[in-house]
Amino acid sequence: MGQKVHPYGFRVGIINNWKSRWFAKKDTFHDMLIEDQKLKKYIKAKLYSGAIANIEIERTGDRIRIIIYSARPGVIIGRRGSEIEALKEKLQGMIGEKQIFVDIKEIKQAAMEAQLVAENIALQLEKRIPFRRAIKRSVQMAKDAGCEGLKILVSGRLGGAEIARKEKTKYGKVPLQTLRADIDYGFTEAHTTYGLIGVKVWIYKGERFGIKGVLSNRKNAEGTKPKEQV
Repeated sequence: MGQKVHPYGFRVGIINNWKSRWFAKKDTFHDMLIEDQKLKKYIKAKLYSGAIANIEIERTGDRIRIIIYSARPGVIIGRRGSEIEALKEKLQGMIGEKQIFVDIKEIKQAAMEAQLVAENIALQLEKRIPFRRAIKRSVQMAKDAGCEGLKILVSGRLGGAEIARKEKTKYGKVPLQTLRADIDYGFTEAHTTYGLIGVKVWIYKGERFGIKGVLSNRKNAEGTKPKEQV
């Protein structure tokens, strides 16, 4: 059996930071975790056309700050901020008395975000575009954006075939076992008339040497200057 680890979780505390940043006591941890999942699931479903690559949540006391990384911030904000205000009201109703703040951060290069690349391929498959053409187009866009490596895996009844199979495409290098390698991972499913087709994307963006928050915490704990290289 293959032993697989999520590329992001594998690097948390080394080059990646937690996507949910808060502390809770044992008796409230369960409720806060479920609340985070509900918020993320609702935002992703409601604003799917906004090309959301990532959602982060920070909590301080009774305040919740939601950071949405989107390639189309205008779709989320709406005309004169109407859409973002409606979203805040809905989220406020979901969490009760806590204060909620929503920040939108723009993604400059959507072709370098694995989740957006996977969703783009899935959208093309749902429109009955040949899967090889969809993959080839995504690889070319990632190359033009400057990625150092890319791997795409699609699984299911490709082209409406009777028997499900896998098709893998790779460009450059994707060092999954190197902890300092900045690898973005995305997964989604295409709902076609033949059934579900899974799309997985790995994008290698180069090497990174630690994240600011983790390094500062390590420095405070040890009382020494942290090393730059992991």
